[in-house]
Amino acid sequence: MKQVAVEEAVGMVLCHDITRIVPGEFKGRAFRKGQHIRPEDIPLLKDLGKEHLYVFELTEGWVHEDDAARRIARAAAGPGIALTNPAEGRVDLVASEPGLLKVDVAALSRINAVEEIVFSTLHTNQPVSAGRPVAGTRIIPLVTREANIATVEGICRGVPPVVSVRPYRPLSVGIVTTGSEVFSGRIEDRFGPVLKAKFSELGSKVIAQVLVSDDIQKTVAAIRGFLNQGAGLVAVTGGMSVDPDDQTPAAIRAAGCTVVTYGAPAFPGAMFMLAYINDVPVLGLPGCVMYYRASIFDLVVPRILAGEVLTRADIVAMGHGGFCSGCLDCRYPFCAFGKGD
Repeated sequence: MKQVAVEEAVGMVLCHDITRIVPGEFKGRAFRKGQHIRPEDIPLLKDLGKEHLYVFELTEGWVHEDDAARRIARAAAGPGIALTNPAEGRVDLVASEPGLLKVDVAALSRINAVEEIVFSTLHTNQPVSAGRPVAGTRIIPLVTREANIATVEGICRGVPPVVSVRPYRPLSVGIVTTGSEVFSGRIEDRFGPVLKAKFSELGSKVIAQVLVSDDIQKTVAAIRGFLNQGAGLVAVTGGMSVDPDDQTPAAIRAAGCTVVTYGAPAFPGAMFMLAYINDVPVLGLPGCVMYYRASIFDLVVPRILAGEVLTRADIVAMGHGGFCSGCLDCRYPFCAFGKGD
């Protein structure tokens, strides 16, 4: 830090805030600590009574906070991410389209282990809307060594994008609703409207809903019927418990599906089944999907629509964070549900 005449400060970095006061009109910061001094700033600085300033003089091998944040953000950003301009030394990463947020958590930890660097993100694997800030980065001091930024850039080159948004694939969805009570008309189906709304929000369309009784062969025929129509996903609702009358898990198996899991470490949603047949996901959805705003549906389906083929290990990992708090005012995904390591 050194003191220089105002006229000599162009291109240097201000070490302190400068306040401007207009009696009865304005009092606030006119120049912020860390700001680059530009030629057009000199007249205003003189109007504020400044003849000398305390500044950092950037020498070779050092990087200003704004430039550092830009470089870190550019290196870490992948598809589906836009960057803000620096504000008080920080650059935010913003979703440029709706989709699934993906964060390379291991690489993120390596970045934050670099001296003087901070990089913060939302949890990975959550749905985000276009325009939503998902991460931010800056350095702690006003300037940092070039070597620190180069280290971060090297980390980012060696991995997939540290932060990205995967767009949803629009799929044609078939719904098979089981249950003799619904099939006979004794009670009104409530699954269909809920699923149609949820899939629509994620950019997919329900092509049809078929009601069947508690009969394995009829359920199998309905599943295969949607596959023959070219459905990209089949959701089978009802009959997912261990009650002897609940035949949906057996029907999904009988349809020729390869079962990834029956049961998920998530509440609500434990009685969930994930299976695939000819690369088409077939979901056995428990009744909680009807009643809760956030359930196993919201942890699994966005990832499937973003192109992920989920394994049993993916489902097992949902146990950490898979316990919904049951808040009276549900704010999912702005909560901890599903947000494990």
